[in-house]
Amino acid sequence: MQYKILVVDDEPNMRLGLKDNLEFEGYAVDLGDNGIDGLNLILKNSYHLILLDVMMPGMSGLDVCKKVREKGIATPILLLTAKSEEMDKVLGLELGADDYVTKPFGLRELLARIKAILRRGELKAPGASTTIGKLSVNFETYTSENTAGPVRMSHKEYEILHYLLQRKNEIVTRHDLLQQVWGYDEAPTTRTVDNFIVKIRQKIEEDANDPKIIITVHGTGYKLIR
Repeated sequence: MQYKILVVDDEPNMRLGLKDNLEFEGYAVDLGDNGIDGLNLILKNSYHLILLDVMMPGMSGLDVCKKVREKGIATPILLLTAKSEEMDKVLGLELGADDYVTKPFGLRELLARIKAILRRGELKAPGASTTIGKLSVNFETYTSENTAGPVRMSHKEYEILHYLLQRKNEIVTRHDLLQQVWGYDEAPTTRTVDNFIVKIRQKIEEDANDPKIIITVHGTGYKLIR
């Protein structure tokens, strides 16, 4: 299978350079030169991965990411950012991005991140669907619903819930989640994990403020009870 990747960046040299290198690695590549163009391509096409620059005129990568997730599109997003501020990285992840690299980055590092994200996307949970709390989840199609209808979840939320389910009734540390879900040791911050857990609880728990399914193990991490 040939993976299809969308690259959205307003810098021509960066955009074309990424296209050449990704095509050399065997990927099919589409290009967008601004946020609005990128969003339109995402809404009209199906991709395995989106490389999205953060700082773009017209519509920033963060705004594109937010709108994509609001549309219920779970395609993995890798942010490309020239900023080093922790706030922008954390905000991007909280908006639904799956990972980020900071410019200037090495090609080897970027390719490793891309392969890690695509590899995680290939993982399938046993069985077509399962019920977790008030949510029915299909990890193969990345869809979920409750009694009121479809529920929107980001790709990262599915991955976190999937991993917790695989380790049900076991303590999963924040480091485990950062390493296994984000795919590398030096992840943004453990607060990012906590924020994602809050979002997941809001969708599966009867009372997110008094969780009974994903419980907090203070000072360590979390445990999914089934």
